[in-house]
Amino acid sequence: MKLKEIFYFQKSDRLVILFFLCCIVIALAVLFGIGGQNTQTSLTGEDSLEAKQSPILSEKDAPNSGYYDVEGKKVELFPFDPNTADSTQFQRLGLARWQIRNIYKYRAKGGIYRTPADFARLYGLTLKQYKALEPFIRISDDYLPASRFVHQTSQDERFERDTLRYPVKIGQTERIALNAADTSLLKKVPGIGSYFARRIVAYRERLGGYYSTEQLKEIDDFPEESLKYFVLGTANLRKMNVNRLSLSQLKRHPYINFYQAKAITDYRRMRGNLTSLQELRLLKDFPPAAIERLEPYVEY
Repeated sequence: MKLKEIFYFQKSDRLVILFFLCCIVIALAVLFGIGGQNTQTSLTGEDSLEAKQSPILSEKDAPNSGYYDVEGKKVELFPFDPNTADSTQFQRLGLARWQIRNIYKYRAKGGIYRTPADFARLYGLTLKQYKALEPFIRISDDYLPASRFVHQTSQDERFERDTLRYPVKIGQTERIALNAADTSLLKKVPGIGSYFARRIVAYRERLGGYYSTEQLKEIDDFPEESLKYFVLGTANLRKMNVNRLSLSQLKRHPYINFYQAKAITDYRRMRGNLTSLQELRLLKDFPPAAIERLEPYVEY
């Protein structure tokens, strides 16, 4: 029936049709109103149930170890290992259920949190949450790479070996006793290695001991910047009797050459034993400087 045909009905018929239409409209309005109320009631009930099951701790129930706010709610803080913590612990820390599921999926696939920064990659974790949790993340040594332990061990062993080959040098205020130190102690002086340590000891034996640290300059290419680290110590010089030693014995001393040794033996043969090196000052082979540096090693 078309809408225009209604106007051909009698007035009483049109009133009846209009009445039925009004009844239908009222009935539909009542049905939709009841349905919306039921829906609202249902949602309110679900929200209430979810609120009861929420893992968020109240301020009253949370322990005193520490808290931070997540959407206005207090959450407990405590040390945890993300590799071993269970869902209850994660809930106490304020993580959402879907975040906890992501952690479990990651661990199930063999994923390991090796550093606190690895936990920051958790999907959905906010910067505020990470800053609050980061000081409490404790990664067990069982989850650290074995290569780190092996590398650290090898470094320690290498350091010990290098210490034997390259001793730790002494400080700026420390000093070494020149006449008592062995090669191991001499190598602790800055600028002195194995080569110069052996040369210092060998020259000390030839001389009969040092009476001045300046004598180290007589060693070829000796690093003069190392002189400040030496003191004489006990200067027990080994002296030689110039009246008894032969020419070959005399010339073994670094301060006596062949011609000087021959001059001493000739002087003894012609004039007798020496009583002082000053008696040789008139000889061309004994200038004053040669007599002065030889004097501490001579006895009569």
